[in-house]
Amino acid sequence: MTIIPVILSGGSGTRLWPMSVADKPKQFLSLVGKETMIQQTLLRLDGLDVADPIIICNQAHRFIVARQMEEIGRKAKILLEPLARNTAPAIAVGAWQALVSDRDAVMVVLPSDHVIQNREAFCKAVKAAAEEAVKGSLVTFGIVPTMPHTGYGYVKAGSSADGTVFDLDKFVEKPDLETAKKYLAEGTYSWNSGMFVFKAESFLKELEFFEPEMAALSKKAFEVSEKDADFVRINKDAFEQIKGNSIDYAVMEKTKKGRIIKLDAGWDDVGSYTALHQINGKDEAGNVVCCLDKSALLDAKGNYINTKKKTALIGVENLVVVETDEALLVCTMDKSQDVKKAAELLK
Repeated sequence: MTIIPVILSGGSGTRLWPMSVADKPKQFLSLVGKETMIQQTLLRLDGLDVADPIIICNQAHRFIVARQMEEIGRKAKILLEPLARNTAPAIAVGAWQALVSDRDAVMVVLPSDHVIQNREAFCKAVKAAAEEAVKGSLVTFGIVPTMPHTGYGYVKAGSSADGTVFDLDKFVEKPDLETAKKYLAEGTYSWNSGMFVFKAESFLKELEFFEPEMAALSKKAFEVSEKDADFVRINKDAFEQIKGNSIDYAVMEKTKKGRIIKLDAGWDDVGSYTALHQINGKDEAGNVVCCLDKSALLDAKGNYINTKKKTALIGVENLVVVETDEALLVCTMDKSQDVKKAAELLK
């Protein structure tokens, strides 16, 4: 069994503006630890026997990806999207590339910007998912919820023959707080991780059944792509004809082959400064301080500070203070979900 990681790296990451911007979104930043998010995504697979990864990214980021792979000593097949068409078309061209290596290839589809703190638990879940995928199943990981989160979609698990692999009952959109509390109490709902494991062939068969036009155009876009030693340039004329859609809507919500494996491994999609504050190390007052120059915090509690200049916070709580060469952000922690809106207004 050949396991091929397929890394989705086309996101813009505007929820972490101004650190994350179009030219260098969050997957290419060192937000938790010294390695960048995409580097961590690949390094956590070290406990598995996997082939060289396929990375799908915006063509504008091709040299960043190549350089960051070189920094950690990894080789990768880098596919360049001419424009964004959401996750289903991206995974489709990744599947066509995987079939070039092995007709029975098992894909481990991973976003490039997630945090997973327990590598051992993650690798164990991937192994179990790969074994299930060989049977023709399309597996997603359901994150065991730790709170009634309203910022994530959920997946509901159905029956299970062995207590490890569950039938995929349904996907549900981000709930309100009361609904999220019900999901948590019921015990069959997990957070939607956006991570998948399946055979390339199995996924493409389901895509051809549910979205035949997308399947045909993605195949054409790959077959007539420009390939050289460094990159695969997906054909723009064919790819731009595809109606963008997520893998959830295009395939996973419709297939009868969907399965869930629950994952409890310290996962976070780092989708806000609140999340970034939660997962980073803090001082005694609960502050996360990432300052290149000196900082002074007097009676300051629960803040996230990432600045280049000397910075002083006095008598404030639960603030986000982020400074880059181009911009300054100051907001309360509970309003950090609105950062994306502010970034749009400042374009």
